[in-house]
Amino acid sequence: MGKQNGKKARGSESLVSATFWVRVLGMFLFGFLGLWIALSISGTPVRGEDWRYVATLTLAGAGLGLLITPSLTIVPIRYLSSRLRTVALEDLVAVALGLLVALVISALLALPLSMLPPPLGQMLPFVLSILLCYIAVSIALVRKSEIYSLVASRREPLGVRGPMPAGILLDTSAIIDGRIADLAGSGFISGPLIVPQFILRELQRIADSDDLLRRKRGRRGLDVLNRLQREAFVPVRITDLDVEEIPDVDGKLIQLARLCHCPILTTDYNLNRVAALQGVTVLNIHDLAQAVRPIVQPGEELTVQLIHEGKEYGQGVGYLDDGTMVVVDEGRAYIGQKVNVTVSRLLPTSAGRIVFAHLSPRGGSEER
Repeated sequence: MGKQNGKKARGSESLVSATFWVRVLGMFLFGFLGLWIALSISGTPVRGEDWRYVATLTLAGAGLGLLITPSLTIVPIRYLSSRLRTVALEDLVAVALGLLVALVISALLALPLSMLPPPLGQMLPFVLSILLCYIAVSIALVRKSEIYSLVASRREPLGVRGPMPAGILLDTSAIIDGRIADLAGSGFISGPLIVPQFILRELQRIADSDDLLRRKRGRRGLDVLNRLQREAFVPVRITDLDVEEIPDVDGKLIQLARLCHCPILTTDYNLNRVAALQGVTVLNIHDLAQAVRPIVQPGEELTVQLIHEGKEYGQGVGYLDDGTMVVVDEGRAYIGQKVNVTVSRLLPTSAGRIVFAHLSPRGGSEER
């Protein structure tokens, strides 16, 4: 926290210093501009009574420069800098290539167009350049995916270390979840599974954690990877691919997926949302499980064993074989028993579907 506060303080000091010097420079520039205007109006040499107007315009220009120079320089620069941080790399590459093509074509056409009689010879090269830049940038942005794929296939992307893989990137949560091993064994996944080294390092950190639950989760993830490699359901590749300028693991994974055009296999809801916002294909195991699970309809009768209390008073909670949570009204008295319930409603959530039910009229407990 102290280091962060120190960095913020140094950043504020540098910004204040830059603003001060920009104001001083603007004061001198606008002061000279005011002096030039005053001399142009009064003429030279300056008469004695005109010095008052020269001094007034010079001081007015200096004061104006002192006030507005940061708004003309630092504020636009900071705005453009903040906007550029949010622009996708594909867009920047597409705009740059579009402008380059447009400028090359404009340069080739400028000479013959300049030979036209005036005023066409003076106006057409400039107008054509603006028009070509607009058209080229528009086309490049529309076809940015194809352009960026072509560029990325020719060279290693900036900031990425390692060979470009082709396959499915595995997230830490999907490995720890463990269902990827059964899914790979079913034959539904045919492409190779890509595990970057930074994912392995995160698994190792979790496995070495002082927290017992985290340590078990980390070791489970390492066991799942060993099972995948040992049983060889699909090829599993450990790669040194990395994005060194991004510190967090999720950010690295999303950037790799964007640059390599690979989907991410995960069970992390937050990673799913962030990746989807950035145009990355996400394969969520929860979504797959929800799509293939047995459909439960309101009014259907089920038999479920109640495990613990619910959040509301009198509720009991049990689970179906596929892990679906069943919340039973007035089921608290039957915790630890199997009961017959009737489904009343379904509630889809990000973590899966929740079934709300009530005790069936034909009987509660089946066993004690």
